[in-house]
Amino acid sequence: MKADQLEQLQFSQLHLSSLAAGLLLMLVATLYPPLFQRADGSADHALATLLFAAMSTGLIRGVGYIPVQPVLRWVFSGWSCLLCLLLAAALKMGGGI
Repeated sequence: MKADQLEQLQFSQLHLSSLAAGLLLMLVATLYPPLFQRADGSADHALATLLFAAMSTGLIRGVGYIPVQPVLRWVFSGWSCLLCLLLAAALKMGGGI
């Protein structure tokens, strides 16, 4: 990776859509914990994992952090956040994954 590309990655800007998704998920998880329950009242760990992964990814990418390593760059991308949200929605709607 060239020095100018590395410098551009280090000084990236806010990614508002990812930041908004992360903050919204953080607020929803705090204010409405029954979202993470199944119909029988037991905890839905798969849903919680997907939503918290989306929250973490959204917050990390949202504040402008972009890792140098390609794998981590994809893991902490806006697309990864969207994928986790879509999988969580499919799981919550009863379609499974």
